[in-house]
Amino acid sequence: MSERLPDPSVEAARVFDAEIAALHSVRDSVLPTFNRAVELILEASGKVVVTGLGKSGLIGRKIAATMASTGRTATFINAADALHGDLGMVARGDVVLMLSNSAATNELVLMMPTLRRLGVKVIGIFGETETELARSVDVVLHARISAEGCPLELAPMSSSTAALVVGDALAAALMKDVGFSESDFALYHPAGSLGRRLLLTAEDVMHRGESFSVVTPETSFRELVSEMTRTNLGAVCVENGDGTLAGVITDGDVRRTIMREDPFQLVARDIMTENPVTIRPQAKLAEVLAEMEMPKRRIYVIPVVDDEQRIAGLVRMHDIVR
Repeated sequence: MSERLPDPSVEAARVFDAEIAALHSVRDSVLPTFNRAVELILEASGKVVVTGLGKSGLIGRKIAATMASTGRTATFINAADALHGDLGMVARGDVVLMLSNSAATNELVLMMPTLRRLGVKVIGIFGETETELARSVDVVLHARISAEGCPLELAPMSSSTAALVVGDALAAALMKDVGFSESDFALYHPAGSLGRRLLLTAEDVMHRGESFSVVTPETSFRELVSEMTRTNLGAVCVENGDGTLAGVITDGDVRRTIMREDPFQLVARDIMTENPVTIRPQAKLAEVLAEMEMPKRRIYVIPVVDDEQRIAGLVRMHDIVR
């Protein structure tokens, strides 16, 4: 009978503890030079070029992506590829951000003469400070860890986590300094659900014209059901004679009305919700969704009206979260 392995959750807890301890340690060792690193990036007229090799390269790619998505022009180059032509992506005015736990990665060392000729500033996220490479860069963010988390102390775990968090801290500090806002974030994430909600307005997605249904207070129950079926939006707006909103009728209202005695004797006025929740055309989709999801409300369609309460269109929750 084979010997049972130790409880995996015990190993998981050990790794968590090791990496949390590493982050606490790195926070203290990084802070003394952190402000200067941020200043170098802010003073640069060009982009941030992140570089590293192996696991450090993977972390560097994520850091570059985070910076690019939060308003800082940034790119990643693999340190090995840099030595075979990709250094052409670095230009005067750029800042190079190097990642290396050993602070002795040969490819990074070989990059330095070219970087110095270009006159670019170099920041290192390094686990060591007493190396040729560490002494040659402009600022070292000292991300030294005492234990990797790996049971063999070989695979990068705590060190890669620490470097990632240092990169996130840089990105966050840069966002704060330039006043990067939710609207700015949305600008760089137009296809994401969060960006969509922050960038687009009710007017951008609302159904209008013949694509949504409008009836009068005197429209018969049969006619309004027919009109609701035609557009299949889950609701119809009830319009006063002057084009203003009198009320709204949803699929739920129709289902409840059918349960009443002789519903076909009723008209729209009898079953509509008067003074429904409405939204302005210029409202961001995030605002529209917040209105829909307010406690004890949970509505799925909302009329769009102008300042005079005239009906402009209709927005469904599906139009926001699709």
